[in-house]
Amino acid sequence: MSMSEQSSNIVWFDLVERLGEIERERLIEAGLRQLPVRNMTEALTLAPSVDRVVVRPVDDTAVIAELRKRFAQLPKQPALIARIDRDRFELAVQAMRDGADNVIPADDFSIATWKTRSRAAAMPTNDGREKTYVFTDPNSQTLLALAQRVARSDISVLISGPTGVGKEVMARVLHESSPRSKAPFVALNCATLPESLIESILFGHEKGSFTGAAQSRAGLFEQANGGTLFLDEIGEMPYPLQSKLLRVLQERELTRLGSSTTVRLDFRLVAATNRDLRLAIAAREFREDLYFRCSAFRLAIPALADRPGDILPLAALFLVKHSNGAQPPMLSRASGEALLAYHWPGNVRELENVMQRALVLCTGGVVETEHLVFDDIADRSFAPVPSGNSMAIFERVTPVSSPVGGVPPMKAKDDEAAMPFSPAVGSGNGDEYLGLHSSVRATEYQAIMNAIRGSASRNEAAARLGISPRTLRYKLARLREPMSGPMAVASEGMA
Repeated sequence: MSMSEQSSNIVWFDLVERLGEIERERLIEAGLRQLPVRNMTEALTLAPSVDRVVVRPVDDTAVIAELRKRFAQLPKQPALIARIDRDRFELAVQAMRDGADNVIPADDFSIATWKTRSRAAAMPTNDGREKTYVFTDPNSQTLLALAQRVARSDISVLISGPTGVGKEVMARVLHESSPRSKAPFVALNCATLPESLIESILFGHEKGSFTGAAQSRAGLFEQANGGTLFLDEIGEMPYPLQSKLLRVLQERELTRLGSSTTVRLDFRLVAATNRDLRLAIAAREFREDLYFRCSAFRLAIPALADRPGDILPLAALFLVKHSNGAQPPMLSRASGEALLAYHWPGNVRELENVMQRALVLCTGGVVETEHLVFDDIADRSFAPVPSGNSMAIFERVTPVSSPVGGVPPMKAKDDEAAMPFSPAVGSGNGDEYLGLHSSVRATEYQAIMNAIRGSASRNEAAARLGISPRTLRYKLARLREPMSGPMAVASEGMA
C-alpha cells in the first residue's frame, strides 16, 4: 500500500507560524496530509471532510472552545487536537477543558506521536451525543485501538483490572464502538445484590411466581436484547447461579421464573472483575466452563499509575464535571507535579475524589498542592512516573526522583525549630477553610516529624514515608512557609 493510500487529511490551523517544510514531511511520513487554513471560516468549511482538526492557539483557548461548539452541529465531529508550547502548562489544561480531544507539544513532530496520540477518543452515545473518554497515555491508546477492533465482533469480553480503574467505561466503549451501539446497554453489579433477588433480576419473572411478584417483569437479559449486557464483578456471582448463567450464554434463550415459555435472546456479553478468576476456579468459587465462556477475549486495564499520561487530562475533566456549570479552577504546575508523582492506589475513582475535594478547598481560580487531599493518608507515598509513558505535553513536569548521593543526617529538632508556626493550630479567626487547610498540613507535618525523629538521616526518613529525599525537602520548605490567613493561599495561586 502506498503512502498516499494510507494518508488521511487533517485541517492545520496554526495562529502562530507557518508549517516548515521539514515538519510537513514528518507529518506526511506519519500518514497525515495537511490542509492549511488561515481563519475560522476556512477551518469550519473543511472540518466535515476530515477526521482531525489541529489548532495552535496564541494566548488563550477561545478558538478551541468555539470550534468545539460549532463541531456539535456537524453530523460527524472531527477530533480536535491542540498544539501547545511546552512551557504553557495552564494553556494545555485549559485546552482540554474547552474541548480538545488531545494535546500535543507544539514542537513535537515525531512520527510516533502523530500516529498514536492524535487519534480521536470520542464515541457516539445512544442518544446521538458525543461522549469523550480519556485515552491519552500510549498504554491507553493501545488499549483503545484493541477495544475498538474487538467491538466490531460479537465475541464475549472479560475486562480485568484493579478496583476503580474504569472497567465500566471500557465496557461502554466496547458497546458504543460496536454495531449494537443504538441498542440498550444494560449493566449489573453482581456484588451488590443478594442471591435471592439476582436470579429474578437477570432472568425476569411472571406475576405471582413468588411472594411480592405483583406483576410480570422482564429480566436484564431481555432488556439487553439486541444490545450489550455488562456484568460487573462477575467473580462475586453466587456459585449456584453460575450454572444458570452458563446455560443462557450457551443456548441464547431463557425461561422467566414462573413461566414455561422460552424467550429467545440476542445480546453481547461483557463481564468485568477485579479478582484473579483462575484462583477462584482453583478454590471452587467460580466455574471453569463459565470462565471460558465469558473470556473469549480478555482486556486488562492497567492501574492509573501505569498510564500517567491520563492523569492530568482526567483531572481537568473532573474539575469541569463537578463545577456545576461554573468556571472550573486551573491546576497549577506544582499541583500537576503532585498528581503525576502520587501512586494512586484508588485509581481513577480516587483521582475523581481528590478533584472534588480540591474544588471544596480551592477559593480562587487555581488548584494548588495544599488543596490536594489524597485518600492514602496513612502512606502518602509518591512514585516516579515512567519517563516513556508520561503525557507528551507535560514532559517538562518532571516527577520527583531520588538524587544521587547521600544527604547529611538531620535531627528532628532542627526542622521543628525552623517552623514559623504550629501546623496543628489555626489562625484563631474562625475561618472554616483555614481550619480545614491547617488540619491537612498538621497531618502531614506530624507524619514527617515522626519519620525524622525515628531516622538517622533525611534519606532514611524519606524512605520511611515512601517518598524521595527531594520531595521531603520540598515538603519541609512548604511547611516552613508562614500562613497569615486564607487569602495567603489564594494569592499563592495567582502569583
